[in-house]
Amino acid sequence: MNKVANALYASRKILLVLWIILIIGFGFYAAKLPSVLGGNGFEMKGMYKDTEQLLVDKFDVSEAQIIVLFEKKDGVSDSKFQQTIAQYMQKAKEKSDASKVDIPTASNKMIKGSTAYGIIHFNHDDGTMDKRVEKIRTLSAEEKEMSGKLTGGPIIEKDMNTASQADLAKAEAIGIPVALVVLLLAFGGVVAAAIPLMIGIVTVVTTMGVVYFFHPYTELSIFILNVIPMIGLALSIDFALLFINRFKEEIQTKSVEQAIKITIQTAGRSVIFSGLCVFIGLAGMLFIQVDIFQNVALGGMAVVFIAVFSALTLLPSILAILGTRINRLRILKVSEQGGQSRWRSFATFVMKKPVTMTIVSLIILLVALIPVRDMHLEIPSSEALPTKYESRQAFDTYNDTFINKNTADVYFVLEAKQDMLNEKPLTNAFTFIKQLKEDSLVKQVDSISTALNVKSSDQLQAMLENPQISAQTKPAVDSFINGHYMLIKATLDTDQNSDQAKDFVRKWKDKRSPFTVHIGGYPKFEQEIFDEIYEKAPYGLALVLFSTYVILMIAFRSVLIPLKAIIMNILSLTATFGLLVWLFQNGHLGLTESNIALVLPVFVFGLVFGLSMDYEVFLISRIHEVYHQTLDNNVATVEGLASTSKIITSAALIMIVITGAFAFTDVTPVKQMGVGIALAIFIDATIVRMLLVPSLMKLLGDANWWFFTKKRDKSSSNEQLKS
Repeated sequence: MNKVANALYASRKILLVLWIILIIGFGFYAAKLPSVLGGNGFEMKGMYKDTEQLLVDKFDVSEAQIIVLFEKKDGVSDSKFQQTIAQYMQKAKEKSDASKVDIPTASNKMIKGSTAYGIIHFNHDDGTMDKRVEKIRTLSAEEKEMSGKLTGGPIIEKDMNTASQADLAKAEAIGIPVALVVLLLAFGGVVAAAIPLMIGIVTVVTTMGVVYFFHPYTELSIFILNVIPMIGLALSIDFALLFINRFKEEIQTKSVEQAIKITIQTAGRSVIFSGLCVFIGLAGMLFIQVDIFQNVALGGMAVVFIAVFSALTLLPSILAILGTRINRLRILKVSEQGGQSRWRSFATFVMKKPVTMTIVSLIILLVALIPVRDMHLEIPSSEALPTKYESRQAFDTYNDTFINKNTADVYFVLEAKQDMLNEKPLTNAFTFIKQLKEDSLVKQVDSISTALNVKSSDQLQAMLENPQISAQTKPAVDSFINGHYMLIKATLDTDQNSDQAKDFVRKWKDKRSPFTVHIGGYPKFEQEIFDEIYEKAPYGLALVLFSTYVILMIAFRSVLIPLKAIIMNILSLTATFGLLVWLFQNGHLGLTESNIALVLPVFVFGLVFGLSMDYEVFLISRIHEVYHQTLDNNVATVEGLASTSKIITSAALIMIVITGAFAFTDVTPVKQMGVGIALAIFIDATIVRMLLVPSLMKLLGDANWWFFTKKRDKSSSNEQLKS
């Protein structure tokens, strides 16, 4: 690190100029990032996606649909209501250049009382969907006999993007001012307090500009708009806080050049190891081949890299220019000695009763994790959108009025090696339909058999051979058969989110058949997402645990400390998930009851496992410095805690404030993520660091440093320390 420190100090002015250019350049593209974000990120390559494309290509199923929910106004007759709807839908088709529209009538069950819905179909989305939607909205404003509210995938997706941007602004409005207050309490001066915020903003803006260039190669989820600022601000401010604190210590007795170089060699080294832990924690998500995990991993890894890069290049350049002026504009008197004395006394107290403190800590964590056993995970849907949005209100009404929530539709597309109307494939298809009907979970089967009311392939072939009957049945045949393909819809007697529905599609996917069987529908979508996470997450977990252990072992020259840190981290994270279940799933503390977002455990683990290692790295690094000088484990632990606790507490508080501010947002998964990260950091900064770390350091004694090569005896160490 000595050569690196020399090079960075020598290049400080050049680095500052380069950073100004980077900020201006990437800042331009950062402003454009929201325009290329779309969807909730739950997309992956698999049978579901292939089947959906087959439905579009072979059976004229539209790629995008907008639902219009109509509500009749008082005094309007039913006939006038239907007439007005028909006129509206026709105008909507013409104005939006839609491929077709489904007009509600009493016969097609799309009208119930004073409520109805119509569907506008689009065969492709060429990037003009927003303009089409706006044209349709103008129609809603023209009608006097009824109200028309728009909902459906494209509308909800757009509103989710809007809500995410609003959430980001709200979180920043809460988090940044409070973080500034914490920084002022930590440093006492405006200059020192403002620099971490500036570094955080620079990191976030630069990263968002970099991520903009990812969009031609991967679909970017709207949630990335919250993840990058959440990680970037918290991590950058933490790095800067710890870096500046060390610089302020060194500048009291050394020149600016010496202070910068020592800070890079000590705090800079810790920043690299900390950033590497977070980077690897996020990299573990790359094993899961679902867009949202790929997005968060890539965006998170980018922001971690830039946070470390800015901490090691931009921050030293600024500090080198400021020098002793870092203490300017002091508005609070901060006493380091008083704080260190209190922490020293506390650490000594804890280490006098290590067994008791360890048992108490473990009991608290074990009680907190009990609710984990009742955790119910689900993929975020329209319910993640705040109820104040019209699209959410309309979709809820549509679901409550027209959708049977106790059933689920599964689509089968049978692919034969020859035309489906040939004798052998048609006979096999009717056998497949018969087997479907016999399945205990299947409530109803819609197929060519039910459409034409035929019981066997022989009946169908006889019908098709009659020219007069064949002409009449052609529309029905075309709806279910296209060349080598046949469409079958099975309605299941269970909720589309249920485990039974997922088990059903797994069973039929693996069932032997003379056809290539393609399966679609929401249960198949959920089954693929859940299975991908459950199958691939253990690989990511193994990578994170193994890599983190090796990195910390190298950083601390210890075998036991990394193992202890990993176990404590897993325990505190599990306790966090238990508290999240208690808060959100059980609806405590005024929170609306909601299941836990499927992505949350992976996200929180990937993010927090690395983030909480920050404090472990900074704390143990300082303990290691003292132990290296004294070879006295107890002295090293007490002094390490005393010298770092105030600044690490401030760093943890800032992390809690920045991420916890998202608890006041409206998009449910983002709210859960913010609360989850804040809770995990709080547990880590209190129970783990204040109680478990000193207790276990005391209990393990010199065994903590078993990997440490003791080539000097204590007397020579102490002599060197005195000199």
